[in-house]
Amino acid sequence: MNSVPFDPAAVRALATILVDTGLTEIEIEGKEGRIRVVRAPAPMISATVPVAQSAPVAAPAPMPVAAPMTAAAAAASAAEDDARHPGAVLSPMVGIAYLSPEPGATPFIVPGQAVSAGQTLLLIEAMKTFNQIKAPKSGVVARILVSPGSPVEYGEPLLILE
Repeated sequence: MNSVPFDPAAVRALATILVDTGLTEIEIEGKEGRIRVVRAPAPMISATVPVAQSAPVAAPAPMPVAAPMTAAAAAASAAEDDARHPGAVLSPMVGIAYLSPEPGATPFIVPGQAVSAGQTLLLIEAMKTFNQIKAPKSGVVARILVSPGSPVEYGEPLLILE
């Protein structure tokens, strides 16, 4: 197994991103290797009752009846469906998505536009580096699922090509 030189500065930078964004895991991969940083979520703070006192025992809460799907749950379900779409272009990294090369410039793509394999679709900024996300295949942009300047997660669907 080839040994990749340990880069403490890169690990520190990734750890800072985790803290700043509230994420619990981040991974980057390049020619030289892969770095994955994981942190445990913040522990839940619970109130403690002194031993000398007795705490009242509450009756168990009734089980909720099937509640309608919340907006957040519906959005998560739609994102899962988009990720499984055969034309989904997924984010290869954590970062900030940009649909144009600079503010105010014409976007790389618009819905309904035909694209060819290898064409730049958008940029993802990670660690102050702008990474081009290229079309994996030719097709037509059916939907753009991210907005300019929005944070994206690894594996998140960015757009749908048909």
